[in-house]
Amino acid sequence: MREKLEKYFSYVFEKELIDEIVQVGIYKKLRENEVLVDLGDKMKGIPLLLEGAIKIVREDKNGDEILLYFLERGDTCASSFASAVSNTKCGIRAIAEKESEIIFLPKEKLDDWMVKYKSWRNFVIESYNIRLNEMMETVDSLAFMRMDERLYKYLTDKAQIMRETSLNTTHQEIAYDMHTSRVVISRLLKQLENESKIKLYRNKIEILEF
Repeated sequence: MREKLEKYFSYVFEKELIDEIVQVGIYKKLRENEVLVDLGDKMKGIPLLLEGAIKIVREDKNGDEILLYFLERGDTCASSFASAVSNTKCGIRAIAEKESEIIFLPKEKLDDWMVKYKSWRNFVIESYNIRLNEMMETVDSLAFMRMDERLYKYLTDKAQIMRETSLNTTHQEIAYDMHTSRVVISRLLKQLENESKIKLYRNKIEILEF
């Protein structure tokens, strides 16, 4: 755990903070599609992502989901942080998009570190800023982008987060994330393929352009 912390966070956190994280953090591996945080959970801490990718979604009153953003290596979940600090129920669901590794940080330390370590305070503030911008992008795409543009953005964003140009996914899974029907997604994927932006395979999509 220390090796990966130092590899990815030595330029972000002080050595003393890394030492504390090693002492109190709980290391965990996540399987693909494993739920890390669910709606209504009371957060006892927050995840710090060492490897992999985490999908953050919201759910409406009918049980339909919509993708908010992805977390990648080096990220934490601002929504989880807010829920942990305020002791309120979590309003998002976090799902591992691929095998992932996290360190779970206990909420008892979160406030202390905000005062004790400037690097932690800056990290948390920057995380909120990044997540806010990503949510604004989500709102903008829903309000102003055509569905084919939204779909292509979804695919390229996911490819960047997964660090792979080939995505193992189904049309139905994409439809769930984008809160639309499989028929619409299948038609638009075929359109993108005809435009030579992607190549379709069985349960796999290759991104040809970025």
